[in-house]
Amino acid sequence: QGCAMPVAICNTMFAAGMAHLSGLLEGGMPLRDAVAKVYRENREIIFTGNGYSKEWPKEAAKRGLPNLNTTPLAAQQFSSYKNKSVFKEMGIFEPEEVDARAELMFEDYNCLLGIEAQTMIRMVETGILPACAKDLSNYRDAPELAGERPTVYKSIVSELARLKELLTKVPHGGVEDEAFYYCETVKPAMEAVRDLVDKAEGLIEADLYPYPTYEALCYSHWV
Repeated sequence: QGCAMPVAICNTMFAAGMAHLSGLLEGGMPLRDAVAKVYRENREIIFTGNGYSKEWPKEAAKRGLPNLNTTPLAAQQFSSYKNKSVFKEMGIFEPEEVDARAELMFEDYNCLLGIEAQTMIRMVETGILPACAKDLSNYRDAPELAGERPTVYKSIVSELARLKELLTKVPHGGVEDEAFYYCETVKPAMEAVRDLVDKAEGLIEADLYPYPTYEALCYSHWV
């Protein structure tokens, strides 16, 4: 992805803020008073702590700030009336162009999540499950040594079936509804499969695991 769009958004925000300040000054307000006014209007967004901490979203909510923590939420807010007004005032986008950009964001998200989900299903069905079966067969004569392998491996099968079922129910009435379905329904199901596969990775015999581990990716070049 290119950085042109994010940079354009940041520049628009800066230009809008400076235009507001300029308007106050041109209206006769002293510089000090104008700066103080702008500060009072925006001080709720100023936070000097750890913006990645779990405490910040709670603090932001207390301040009445939005928490657009998913792509669909951000794309939905992108085409809000307030944003359209700023883009038009700054001569960046017409309202129709903002709507078009938002629709492209939704379509891109839907396409990527759909591909990722189908890729996950194929990788598990053609790689992980066969490895699980071979690994489990090693304990045919000593099932007491298999530990939690049968439970974990069967759980992968059931969660994968649930993911496949959810994908058959993706709504196609509009890109926004589809995006929220992928985000709120399909993605958690993908995470559930991922958690089980991660657990299986620590159980499957190393020589049977079909994909490179993080350790191999990071350190194999030193061997």
